[in-house]
Amino acid sequence: MDFISCIVATCVNWDVKSLLLFATIFILTMDCIKNRRPSSFPPGPWAFPIVGNIFSVDHSKTHESMIQLAKKYGGVYSLRMGQEWHVILNGFAVLKEALVNQGDGLADRPSLPLLDDLNHGFGVIFTNGNMWKQQRRFALSTLRHFGFGKKSLEPVILDEFTHFSRDIQSYKGKPFDPYLILNNAVSNIICSLVFGHRFEYSDVKFQKLMSCLDKGLQCQGTIWAQLHNSFPRLMRRLPGPHQTSLDIFNEAKEFIREEIKKHKQDWDPSDQRDYIDCYLNEIQMGKGKAGNTFVEENLVMCGLELFVAGSETTSTTLRWAILYMTKYPEIQAKVQAEIDRVIGRSRQLSMDDRAHLPYTDAVLHEIQRMSSIVPLGTPHMTNTEIQLEGYTIPKGVTVIPNLTSALYDKDEWETPFTFNPGHFLTKDGKFVKPAAFIPFSAGKRMCLGESLAKMELFLLFTSFMQHFTFSMPAGIKPVLDYHFGIVLAPHHYEICATSRLEKL
Repeated sequence: MDFISCIVATCVNWDVKSLLLFATIFILTMDCIKNRRPSSFPPGPWAFPIVGNIFSVDHSKTHESMIQLAKKYGGVYSLRMGQEWHVILNGFAVLKEALVNQGDGLADRPSLPLLDDLNHGFGVIFTNGNMWKQQRRFALSTLRHFGFGKKSLEPVILDEFTHFSRDIQSYKGKPFDPYLILNNAVSNIICSLVFGHRFEYSDVKFQKLMSCLDKGLQCQGTIWAQLHNSFPRLMRRLPGPHQTSLDIFNEAKEFIREEIKKHKQDWDPSDQRDYIDCYLNEIQMGKGKAGNTFVEENLVMCGLELFVAGSETTSTTLRWAILYMTKYPEIQAKVQAEIDRVIGRSRQLSMDDRAHLPYTDAVLHEIQRMSSIVPLGTPHMTNTEIQLEGYTIPKGVTVIPNLTSALYDKDEWETPFTFNPGHFLTKDGKFVKPAAFIPFSAGKRMCLGESLAKMELFLLFTSFMQHFTFSMPAGIKPVLDYHFGIVLAPHHYEICATSRLEKL
């Protein structure tokens, strides 16, 4: 009897094993059939079943991995991320053709589950259609009203530099980490437009928020974010950095809600002080109207996007700027000599001075090119079928523009991997901006805050160079390594700032 039972058990065991083997083969076969690369679709590396090419890319330096893949598969190739196909664009010529010449077909954003879990369909950066058009139009017109990109905003920026300078001088040339001070200074400029006030550098709650946002943006660029976007039902139930990122940004949303609550307490429709006041007025006016997208939850998300985008990118660029100036002290000295000659060390500069500071302007642009702080831009999605480099990209496909590939394009830059301000200077020393300089992307969905960022970067960087000489602490060499994320940030470092005014 035991012998017969053993035989039956063995048969059942083998049947279970056979069933599992069959099920595994069936699932893998169906996955390959369902997700095979479409005809006339851009080529790319072989994709693993289920996960696709998620592990084919080094997520600690995704932009560099994508440039390496372009050497084998060309400027337009495809990667399968989980169950979705993505098309990757590399090289300035390809990016220009796609984002500018065929920009109408790439004017949409894809649905990314990790972002959807945060914005719930609201905001301006990652929305489409009527929502995007209404919110972008309102944001631009309102912020311009309060000086966005205009000369009237100069005093706000320069006043913030005064606060920054006072804080830096308190270190008396001793080493300090410029991260939080820079973030606070730059954030206060967008805060003045959105919230109507600035935050003191001693505000512990605000400092904590800025520090957390940096971590949140880094998480958004990791493999955890990609896994969440590829397998949202599973990843929503699993702990990890992707959940930490959501927690951080939800905390930031609460910060925005508190600001809105304060505005409501003394809100006067006849006295529009800032972006929030204007938006509250728009909510009142839009009630009951068909197609209205102005609701309080949208104000929260738009406020968060403006706050983060207006803070992290510019402050990160300035952190790179200081680091490059310590790496190349001879270039820093040359910038300071031009500033001394044109402005001096005591007169406050203005945007009008830019035309007379070609070398300073060239150095600032080369810092932006080399640092490439938003390496993959923001993802696009085809809203119609398009033809690119002889390939057919169907409607609804996510397209990733590798902006770094344009900023380092060997066909566009004389020495793409070397810090060289000459990239932005003519033979007779006049400033020139090559077409391949697209750190803010290009086309219809290019950066909303480009004009503000340009003004902030010039006024703050030039003021830094006018007032201080930056160097590394004794015995320490500058390191140009980065943390990959939505924003490409340098590792934290300490710096010494010596006042130039004391040497007059």
